[in-house]
Amino acid sequence: MRKIKKEDIVNTVKKLYMDAVISLPEDVSKCLLETYEKEEGLAKEILNQLIENQKIALQDRVPLCQDTGIAVLFVEWGLEAIYEDGDLMEAFNEGIRLAVKEGYLRASVVDDPVFERKNTKDNTPCIIHFEPVMGDRVKITLAPKGAGSENMSALRMLKPAQGLKGVKDFIIETVKNAGGNPCPPIIVGVGIGGNFEKCAILAKKALLRKVGESNRNPAYAQLEKKLLEEINALNIGPMGIGGKITALAVHIEYAPCHIASLPVAVNIQCHSARHKEAEI
Repeated sequence: MRKIKKEDIVNTVKKLYMDAVISLPEDVSKCLLETYEKEEGLAKEILNQLIENQKIALQDRVPLCQDTGIAVLFVEWGLEAIYEDGDLMEAFNEGIRLAVKEGYLRASVVDDPVFERKNTKDNTPCIIHFEPVMGDRVKITLAPKGAGSENMSALRMLKPAQGLKGVKDFIIETVKNAGGNPCPPIIVGVGIGGNFEKCAILAKKALLRKVGESNRNPAYAQLEKKLLEEINALNIGPMGIGGKITALAVHIEYAPCHIASLPVAVNIQCHSARHKEAEI
């Protein structure tokens, strides 16, 4: 068995969070540049400002957006890797805590959602989705998720008889209702199948795929393409001021589900589609 030390997790999570908030993945930056070439007028100027914002954030090492989000982590834990340094969750949270302190990140997490809503002041606890995998490595993907786009997301338990049309209508309806609130151009993550919680996680995970990388299933790839065309035809445009491009991509992940269910979740990501990954 390969031992994973607490300091390895703490330092890796801290670096991932501090790096993720100041820079976009290369595929997202490239797509924004391509979108800039397609737009015109005020929409083009908005995109130019978004691109300039990226340059300034990276140059000055400041967050791309003041909302540095709640930290969502997807962890692939090798079954031949073992952790013996106490509370594993505390190690992840310590990394988040140090990143917020050293990176001067905005504290945006409250301890209970309804009554006191007292700020934890360090963006902990983070949200972690563990997946056991073969091998002795631990892969950590960290995505700071802001509330502006998260609040525009939705989940619906459709009846199987509603079929493909029901799925498409719900996705388009969710994006249309969101309008300019999630700071377009957005990336639309869609989870289909599983159950209530599984489809929501799939929708979140779909946002981590490289922009424009199609689903490996041709039928779902075609659905992604068709949905992207219909969403961009809504004319919501960059930051909601109108334009040709409302979404950079639609990514669908799917899973088997019960014969009586057709769960669909839509997780919307703003143009600041931040995420980083590392392997220990």
